[in-house]
Parts: sequence; C-alpha cells; structure tokens
Amino acid sequence: MIKLDIISDVVCPWCYIGKAHLDRALEANPDHPFTIEWHPFQLNPTMPEAGMDRREYLEHKFGGKDGALRVYGQIADAAVAAGLDVDFGAIQRTPNTVNAHRLIHWAGLEGRQTAIVSKLFKAYFKDGLDIGDTEVLLDIAEAAEMDRDMVARLMATDQDVEDIRARDANARERGVTGVPTNIVANQHVLPGAQQPELWANVIKELNEQLEAQS
Repeated sequence: MIKLDIISDVVCPWCYIGKAHLDRALEANPDHPFTIEWHPFQLNPTMPEAGMDRREYLEHKFGGKDGALRVYGQIADAAVAAGLDVDFGAIQRTPNTVNAHRLIHWAGLEGRQTAIVSKLFKAYFKDGLDIGDTEVLLDIAEAAEMDRDMVARLMATDQDVEDIRARDANARERGVTGVPTNIVANQHVLPGAQQPELWANVIKELNEQLEAQS
C-alpha cells in the first residue's frame, strides 16, 4: 500500500469538493494502492472558540457581500459539477474546527477517519449544522459507531488540543498555505481539489510501478 496524506479542514469547501473527486476515482479504481490519513489544518486559526456568524465572517473575508457572493457562486458551481448536494444558505455559523480535528484524530485510532470526515463534511455543507458544537460532534461520532460516552469524556478535556495546533503549525512550516494538500508516498505533493481523471492517472502509474517492483 502507498500512503496518501491529506491535509484539510472540514469547513473548506474545496476540501469537500476534492474529496468528492478522489472518492469518484477510488470507486472507479478499486485496485488503488492508497491507504489514506487525514491531517489537520485550520483555515481560520484565530477563530473564536464559539465560532462566529457566517455571513459576517464571509463578508469580512471577501470584502463585502458582493465579494462573498461572487466567490461562493464559483464554489457552488464546482460543488455541483463534483456531484455534491450542498446548501450554503443553511450554514449559520463558521465554527472553530479544533474539536472536529480532535474527533478526526481519535477516529483514526479506530480506523474510522474517512467515515468521520465524510460525516463532518455532510453535516456542515449539506445539513448546515454547527460542527463546532460538542453535541453535534458526539452525534457524528455515534453515527460512525464510535463510543459516544468515551468521546464526550475526551471532549470535556484538553486532550490533543495542543497536538492539533502543533500539526497545523508544522504543515504551515512545511509550506502548506492552502488546502486540500495531498501528499503521495511522502514525496509528491498534489495541491488543490484535483479532478478524478488526474487521480486515475496517478493510480495507474503507481500500480504499474508496484507491479514492476514485484
């Protein structure tokens, strides 16, 4: 197997779109060699712990209402093209994602990372849920067959908070400025929401290399 490390944030629409493209390629190539691990990155590292009103956040980030509408119009088109059912209008708050990243980390210890990432993306971009809210995160954990009570106990502590922040900082120190950032075999970096066709070519080349080595 070949490691595919994905650095992403669960409030990043391009990360959701990128995952949809990757999923399509993996489904079309079930012989792919990837084992996938998700890594934390915060688009908004200074976000208040309680998050903030989404409209206020977007208008501040994109220079007003018109800028936000223009940018998210393009993103909505890309999401539809990727086959995603998104409802940006349902999102009321932009959350701090440290706790969501902690949940992803704990899910990785149980081999449930991708399932949790999928549910977090859907909860935020389709259902408009506040994935900074502990009860929402506990519902997602339970739906992925994690132990709700155990996750609740962990969430009530600072367990792994500093680790998440350190890994985020390390990604930036390594030159990551945007997500998703995909790293193949700890050597080749594929930035952005790559199309399924590119992933299909990567899978084909990797399988050929593995066959030649066997």
